[in-house]
Amino acid sequence: MGYKISIDAMGGDNGLNTTIPAVLEAVKKDQNLSVVLVGDHHKVKRALDRYSKAKRIKLPILQRIAIHHASETVGMDESPSLAVRKKKDSSMRVAVNLVKDGSVDACVSAGNTGALMAISKFVLKTINGVDRPAIVYALPAYNKKTKKISRTYMLDLGANVVCSSEQLFQFAIMGSILAASSKAIAEPRVSLLNIGEEEMKGLDNIKNASKLLQACDFINYNGYIEGNHLFDDETDVIVCDGFVGNVSLKTMEGSLKLVESLIRKVVNDSSIFVKLSMLTSMPIFRKIKKGLNLDSFNGASLLGLTGIVVKSHGGATANAFETAIYEAVKEIKFNIPKTIQDSLEKVL
Repeated sequence: MGYKISIDAMGGDNGLNTTIPAVLEAVKKDQNLSVVLVGDHHKVKRALDRYSKAKRIKLPILQRIAIHHASETVGMDESPSLAVRKKKDSSMRVAVNLVKDGSVDACVSAGNTGALMAISKFVLKTINGVDRPAIVYALPAYNKKTKKISRTYMLDLGANVVCSSEQLFQFAIMGSILAASSKAIAEPRVSLLNIGEEEMKGLDNIKNASKLLQACDFINYNGYIEGNHLFDDETDVIVCDGFVGNVSLKTMEGSLKLVESLIRKVVNDSSIFVKLSMLTSMPIFRKIKKGLNLDSFNGASLLGLTGIVVKSHGGATANAFETAIYEAVKEIKFNIPKTIQDSLEKVL
């Protein structure tokens, strides 16, 4: 089965220098994948030629990559409302339009998050039964029993600063469906992020959402989870409003960078003898770095839309953007929007 993805080639901090190498690698590795690069035709073609020659990409692979011209771009600091009203031929808007008209199966962009959400909601609309789309991201989680790193899905991560209990309930359903498909588990554990595990703690919307989840047979509700257990693999889905989610995510990113910086400092400040002795520990350090590497977790989904849209980190490397492409592929294979729609019809 083949699938096609539109790429906002101009989006992100590094634009073509990230998107083109990532696309070439993804198409080379996945023979069923075709890509439409959306952006300034001349600039995209020039970058594609340069990187394909450098990587020695063969013609059959290049034949699965098309270019769709778009005359405008959306800036990383541009107003979402202006992007919707004024930039109708932006690479981001055109890439999402291709999902709407059925030309592609999904869209991936590293561009302005607010603009991407606004454009996607305007063009694709939300699924029946969903008030607002949510941004969901896979966090690394360590299982102490199996000694393995898995994924925990967290939503919302910034699309909705204030949420009602009903909206948190909807997020839980959508997150559960994504986790069930992605992790191949029948009943994903769902938890609400809160300031404590006791029932009486938290804001009213969280406590009311908890009651809704307890009464829902469709959801394997696991109760509240606190911030210090986000990485403990105690749940498969963590639900919160966009304000808390966004702050939590950026705190995690900053913490991981701090750990990496501290390790570097310890190594640099050590004597030559200590550095030599550390050589024997290099395999261990490599495993630690791999576990802390957020590139392998890049790709946030805009859940609740009638089509598939994946948001890559704006400052993503080519490897990280490639991971976001694979996230879109996964959602295509499991037909996430339709699965969410069917499930909501049973519950609501």
